[in-house]
Amino acid sequence: QTMESPKYELVIEAKDMGGLDVGLTGTATATILIDDKNDHPPEFTKKEFQATVKEGVTGVIVNLTVGDRDDPATGAWRAVYTIINGNPGQSFEIHTNPQTNEGMLSVVKPLDYEISAFHTLLIKVENEDPLIPDIAYGPSSTATVQITVEDVNEGPVFHPNPMTVTKQENIPVGSVVLTVNATDPDTLQHQTIRYSVYKDPAGWLEINPTNGTIGTTAILDRESPYVQNNIYTALFLAIDSGNPPATGTGTLHITLEDVNDNVPSLYPTLAKVCDDAKDLRVVVLGASDKDLHPNTDPFKFELSKQSGPEKLWRITKLNDTHAQVILLQNLKKANYNIPISVTDSGKPPLTNNTELKLQVCSCKKSKMDCSATDALHISMTLILLSLFSLFCKSFP
Repeated sequence: QTMESPKYELVIEAKDMGGLDVGLTGTATATILIDDKNDHPPEFTKKEFQATVKEGVTGVIVNLTVGDRDDPATGAWRAVYTIINGNPGQSFEIHTNPQTNEGMLSVVKPLDYEISAFHTLLIKVENEDPLIPDIAYGPSSTATVQITVEDVNEGPVFHPNPMTVTKQENIPVGSVVLTVNATDPDTLQHQTIRYSVYKDPAGWLEINPTNGTIGTTAILDRESPYVQNNIYTALFLAIDSGNPPATGTGTLHITLEDVNDNVPSLYPTLAKVCDDAKDLRVVVLGASDKDLHPNTDPFKFELSKQSGPEKLWRITKLNDTHAQVILLQNLKKANYNIPISVTDSGKPPLTNNTELKLQVCSCKKSKMDCSATDALHISMTLILLSLFSLFCKSFP
C-alpha cells in the first residue's frame, strides 16, 4: 500500500518498579525507513493528446503527462517513453523531462505538409524499475498523439543545384547559356514562379523572368578576376506568388574554355649598359601570356627591321619563354628604343609589337651615370642639320 511518508519515528518508553510512579523511566527513538517497491504502473492522464506543428520546423511539440503513485524521484516513479507505432521515418523522438516526469515529444526531421498533413503516434510509458510480479502495465499506460501539420509557403527549388555548363569565353553577346528549372514544393497551391539575377559579379548575364533562360549581356572573359580556376559563378532567384512570396536560390557554375585572345607581354621593358662594357649581352627578356596552352608558349622573339647601314643589336632565343638581347658594338651614351615583336603559339597566333628601352650609361669608378644629356645633344644636332638642309633647298 502507498504510505504518506517512507520514514517513521517511534518513541519507546521503559519503566522499572513494575510501572509504579515511584519507578525510573527511560526513552529511546526508533527510526523506520520503508523501501518503496514498484507496485503502481504509470498511467497517462488522458488517452489522446493533440499537437500542431508547421512543416519544416523541428523541436518539442507537446508534453505528455502521466501519474504514478510510487515514491517520486525513484526508479519506480521515473517514466520511460517509447513510440511504438506511427514513426516509420524516424521523424519523431520522445524524451523524459527529469523534473516533471512528462514525455517531451519532438520533431527531429522536418515534416512535409504535401506528403502528409496528419500523423498518429501510439506511445507507451513504463518505469525505469520493473514492476513487481503481481502488477502489470494496463491500457492506461499507452496513449495516442494526433499531430496536425500546417502548410507553410516554401521557396521554389532549383533542379539541379548547383547547375553547371561549359562555354567558350568569347561567345557572342546574347548567347543562351542554359534554361534553369525550378519547381515549387507547394504543389497544392498552384503558384507561379518568376526568376531574377541575384549575384552576377561581372555583370555578364541576364535571365528571362518567365521561362528562366539565361543569356549573356557581355563577352565572357576567362582571364577576368571574377573567374576562379576557369569557373565563373553566378546566383539566381526563383520567387513564387505566395503571400508573402517565398524565394529559392540557385547557383550556376560556367566553365570557360580558353580562346587565344591575349597577346603575350614582354618583361623587363628597361635595360642599362655601360658605354664601355666588355660584356655586350644586355638583358634576358621573358614573355608571359594570360591564355592557356596551347595559346601561350613557345614564344617567337624577333627584332623589327633596324634602320641604317649597320646593325646595332640582335636577339637570340634561349628557351620557349625567354630570349637574350646582345649589342653588336659599344654604343655612345644615349637612350635607345629597340623594337621587338613576340608571338604566341595560338591558332591564329597573336603578336605584341613593343619596345625595349635601352639606356647606355657612362660608368666611372663603379658609378653609372644614365642621364640623357648626350641623347638630347644628338637630337638637337639632328634638328639643326635638318633645318640647315631645308634652308639650302629653299635657297639654292
